[in-house]
Amino acid sequence: FYGNVHKRLRGTDADKRYAKEVEVLKVLEERGCPYVPRLPEEHPEELYFVSTNCGKLADQISKEKAATIFAKLEREYGVRHLDAEPRNITYNPRLGEFCIIDFELAEILPPPPDLIIPGKYI
Repeated sequence: FYGNVHKRLRGTDADKRYAKEVEVLKVLEERGCPYVPRLPEEHPEELYFVSTNCGKLADQISKEKAATIFAKLEREYGVRHLDAEPRNITYNPRLGEFCIIDFELAEILPPPPDLIIPGKYI
């Protein structure tokens, strides 16, 4: 799959979860967050999308470290992950950092006041 992740949503509220994940990934890309997947392909009629790979699951990460990463996402990029569990953290050796995945359950907050959005000028 060329280093990409192919995800098809099924089950309860699949259409809503699909729409939310796509929306959140687009907002995070616009806001310049480097440690989340990018979204090169969307297929809403099939509830299917392709995202970039963010490494392997960080199965040894502690709940405390995961909580710190989720808090950083909210503080720096204005997105609250509503399934803030270690299973949604990966480690990307290319970036040398932890990444966050699976935004089906998330809340987009106003951008933090000090956020500099790439390509946007005052």
